[in-house]
Amino acid sequence: MNMIVTKFGGSSLADANQFKKVKEIILSNNNRKIVVPSAPGKRNSKDFKITDLLYLCHGHIESSIPLDDVFNLISNRYRDIVLELNLELDIDYYLNKIKNDIENGASKDYAASRGEYLNGIILANYLDFEFIDAKDVILFNKYGCIDTEATYKALQNILNENTRAVIPGFYGSDSLGNIVTFSRGGSDVTGALVSASINAKLYENWTDVSGFLMADPRIVENPMQIRKITYRELRELSYMGASVLHEESVFPVRNAGIPINIKNTNTPSDPGTLIVKDMEQDFNNPIKGIAGKKDFTVISIEKAMMNSELGFCRKVLSILEQNCISFENMPSGIDSVCVVISDAQLKNKTEILVDEIKRTCNPDSIVVHPNMALIATVGNGMSKNRGVAAKIFNSLSESNINIRMIDQGSSEINILIGIENDHFEKAINSIYKAFV
Repeated sequence: MNMIVTKFGGSSLADANQFKKVKEIILSNNNRKIVVPSAPGKRNSKDFKITDLLYLCHGHIESSIPLDDVFNLISNRYRDIVLELNLELDIDYYLNKIKNDIENGASKDYAASRGEYLNGIILANYLDFEFIDAKDVILFNKYGCIDTEATYKALQNILNENTRAVIPGFYGSDSLGNIVTFSRGGSDVTGALVSASINAKLYENWTDVSGFLMADPRIVENPMQIRKITYRELRELSYMGASVLHEESVFPVRNAGIPINIKNTNTPSDPGTLIVKDMEQDFNNPIKGIAGKKDFTVISIEKAMMNSELGFCRKVLSILEQNCISFENMPSGIDSVCVVISDAQLKNKTEILVDEIKRTCNPDSIVVHPNMALIATVGNGMSKNRGVAAKIFNSLSESNINIRMIDQGSSEINILIGIENDHFEKAINSIYKAFV
């Protein structure tokens, strides 16, 4: 289909003025026929997200606390939007029903989903589009996982070339009709599922930023914008924390070969960032972005002839599994292996792990390196562009930053380094300046 699916985030629909911007964007292109809205976000730094307030309402009822004061904040927000848009919509009918449902024990997922539900009703009325309740088309199985086949079938049955509709994001329903939500940010997933089901021409994700930046602007001053990036590069950067999109939203459209365009609702003329399946390698700009995370612990294990000892790494990983710990990375040499673990996963189990590894694997030495950070330099032009690694290492050397770990995957689009937490911001700036 020659249709564009547009998803608008909470900041894009925070108040009536933002609704007006959204309407102008949608009507400016006749192919923008399916709209996926989030719940209203913050209007300013001291404001509340509607979804947070709905969670609070549910918590109040569970704790036998009246929800009136909190629900009034929600009601007034929606009433103001409807009033300022001059809509002939009885929003109080929906608000009263939702309040009554929550007071009478409606589920946490039901309560949380009502922000998108109400925004969907208002936006459909404002655009004069059909309203399609997500519970009828976004379907979950009994295990709480999305039933892709059933969802695609339901969407295909209701959508066609001439359909102009609003489908709320973030939620769906199970086989019993119970409301089920995605994790926070799940409206991105709804938009991706809708796009894939109808083989849309493009999936636009409208937010309050103009796409991806090469580095975190809180660390690097005025980093360059990424104009075009592949799904593989995005996955590498998102995994290391540089995320504008909900991670799960990538896979439905990636599998269908549908590009995603990250756009800014407040500056719609900005081209944003286009995410595509494949693109030619850019030898002039070998890297696409730099991202990283702090607070890791590296357990370094050495043993002579480790490479000839069957099952050595399996034993190490089994110890992690038995302690319910997942690892982030596992670079190795002939006689050594390092296990990189997030401190959030480790949860003060370092001594337990070390003792069990010593007892089970009998290593020659085992050293623990706490307070580590990981930095990923990503780009599909790295594999055939000489000197990229040297540039990274030289930049860190010139900044007197010691590299504690180096790893490069077989795809050769990512070079991962481990450094001390204290050098994290300085290292990202050094790498960025070496390439930009």
